[in-house]
Amino acid sequence: MIILTTLNSRYTHSSIGLRYLYANLNELQNDSKILEFSINDAVQTIAEKILVHSPKIIGIGVYIWNAKEVSELLHIIKKISPQTKVILGGPEVTHEPFRVNFDEADFIIQGEGDIAFYTLCKDILNNNLIENKIIKMALPSLKEIALPYEYYTDDDIKNRYLYVEVSRGCPFECEFCLSSMDEKVRAFDLDAVLTEFEKLWQRGARNFKFVDRTFNLNMLTANKILDFFLEKDEQYFAHFEVIPDHFPSSIKEKIKQFSEGALQLEIGIQTLNPEIANNISRQLKLDKIKENIRFLENETHAHIHLDLIVGLPGESLESFGANLDELVSLSSCEIQIGILKKLSGTFINRHDIEHGMVYSDVPPYDILKNSKLGFNDIQIMKRFARFWDLTYNSGNFKKSAPLLWNDSREVFKNFYDFSAWMYTQTDSTWKISLQRLGELLFSYLKDVKKLEPEFIASIMLEDMMKLKGRAIPAYLKPYSKNFTTDAKSGTAGFNKRQG
Repeated sequence: MIILTTLNSRYTHSSIGLRYLYANLNELQNDSKILEFSINDAVQTIAEKILVHSPKIIGIGVYIWNAKEVSELLHIIKKISPQTKVILGGPEVTHEPFRVNFDEADFIIQGEGDIAFYTLCKDILNNNLIENKIIKMALPSLKEIALPYEYYTDDDIKNRYLYVEVSRGCPFECEFCLSSMDEKVRAFDLDAVLTEFEKLWQRGARNFKFVDRTFNLNMLTANKILDFFLEKDEQYFAHFEVIPDHFPSSIKEKIKQFSEGALQLEIGIQTLNPEIANNISRQLKLDKIKENIRFLENETHAHIHLDLIVGLPGESLESFGANLDELVSLSSCEIQIGILKKLSGTFINRHDIEHGMVYSDVPPYDILKNSKLGFNDIQIMKRFARFWDLTYNSGNFKKSAPLLWNDSREVFKNFYDFSAWMYTQTDSTWKISLQRLGELLFSYLKDVKKLEPEFIASIMLEDMMKLKGRAIPAYLKPYSKNFTTDAKSGTAGFNKRQG
């Protein structure tokens, strides 16, 4: 028995990687099984559920979010069943140095393992001599790889987001990103992929998350994929990662046609400072980026998710703040604030000495300090990012959160002050209920910003009562006598991409 397994970052995610391995196991497939878990599951329970099958081989997908848990799982498996061969693969073991202990693994496949895993399993089962523990793979031809989509189960289709792709690789060289290590962009046979998507659709699939790094790189492909969804009448959700400076008219016209809640576009901005972008080998066409964000904001129903990174080499808090101010002025969309990570194999390490870059060696390998930001600055910005997520990005305070900067362009400064105040009240960024969060926001706007409570309440009531079934919070009741609502029964949800 061969067990293919991983720990996803949450239950609603599924692993496309495991299904690629399974799809390409050929005659070994009949004696193989996919078992998926989440990082919230107890590791010893995971080991129990795997080992009950008495597997000869276990293949484990290792990612930044599960590296520590995989190391522990590996240790338990080898303690209980030392004869079982454990093969690791995935981004976290593809590049060295390893900063988590995987010494107990029997084999590690570095690179795309779709075909390599099958070959290795055959060698193990045939007792062939395998000289190297670490197997470095050349890029396989995508024409030789069997597609994985039929191996999404009915339960996956019903309860999980389905990860799909039409290409691999990235043409850009952003130094913090593992995709910058790719040699080139390679495309699958588009007709074959669309045939598989149609089969998924007929089985009831309605949630598609594309893992392509640059969906709008090839216009012919992008147009065909968009047409696939636009031809559908039923409600669906499609997520794409796009580059911000490449929206020709054909793509724009199609994006305009998507209904509300159907399309999510993730755009990696990272920085709007040309000097900082140059430091990390990132192309930055500012005029095009701003033009396209305005287009998406004003002329489409797409849900936009912009990414900014704290801690890039050479970037001060003032520069980061200017980035945030600019993006908020361009769009009311979600702005995800991330902390820079140093992934093994990336070229970001070339800045370590010049910019004093110091990172944690524990996943997720985030920056601890640099020449522009001290450790305390990074900690403050982690809290800033969390509170920003809870208030601005959550959608629960769509109209209320902007009261913090109240028509000024100083978004960063005002939210920075609010975040610092919030932390003095909570001493935590976690387990803060919506009720408590709203009450704190109301108090801050009233007591610190000195806004009229009646005015604050009128805005917050609109936010808090926009969904049916919600009770008016106690702190707003004194101001709710004349309030009427046109509450909706629900809103479209946009879960975070795994990764």
